[in-house]
Amino acid sequence: MDPGYSGNSDSRDQAGFTGASVMVLTKNASVKDRSKVKIFVGNLSFSVDDQALSGLFEQHGGVDSATVVVDRDTGRSRGFGFVEMADEDARKAIDAMNGVEVEGRALTVNEARPKKRDGGGGGGGGRGGGGNKRW
Repeated sequence: MDPGYSGNSDSRDQAGFTGASVMVLTKNASVKDRSKVKIFVGNLSFSVDDQALSGLFEQHGGVDSATVVVDRDTGRSRGFGFVEMADEDARKAIDAMNGVEVEGRALTVNEARPKKRDGGGGGGGGRGGGGNKRW
């Protein structure tokens, strides 16, 4: 493929032959697979791992990935995770699994929202007040 093409659809291929429509993209072009949905699963029992999470959702369709978020210091589950499924299966799974009790906990299941970028944590302040201290 010629990197000079920018994503135009044409009925001729690179050699000039007519035929099926061809989509040519630049090296830096990104095509997001819009048919996949990332699902947020909250209020998980701390004993649920990636495999168990995947198993909960497999009954509603093909699971592309299932990840329980763990604390980086302790390695313990943080009580939520994400499942990625095909669009149609994901919608069915969300409707079927939201509110379902697993190990005594009612799951919160909805489409994941993009992570907020707030600009990071707070910074330290100045020295603060401090009476008659001499430095």
